Amino acid sequence: MDKRAEILAELIDKKGSRRAFAEEIGLPPTTLQSILTRGVGRASIDNIIKVCRALGISVEELDAIAAGREVQTIAAHHDGEEWTEEELAEIERFKEFVKLKRKQQE
Repeated sequence: MDKRAEILAELIDKKGSRRAFAEEIGLPPTTLQSILTRGVGRASIDNIIKVCRALGISVEELDAIAAGREVQTIAAHHDGEEWTEEELAEIERFKEFVKLKRKQQE
């Protein structure tokens, strides 16, 4: 199990049943189990975002925790704007795209 999957498993187990957690966030329990046993890197970004969001962390925070770095939260404020779940997911996907692009340039 990779470090990120270990962290997710620990956080989910603190909440209770893995099956109940999966059902609560709309994932098949087998998909969640696959993420936790095969590793985060083999899962879809949409599913990882969904799991992280339900745990109250970002994908970036998960990576930072796994790397042993101090977690830094950056907040963005959008006065008078409300975001749909789809828009928030798209923003998260874009952030992941930018991070991958940065890693490729290193």
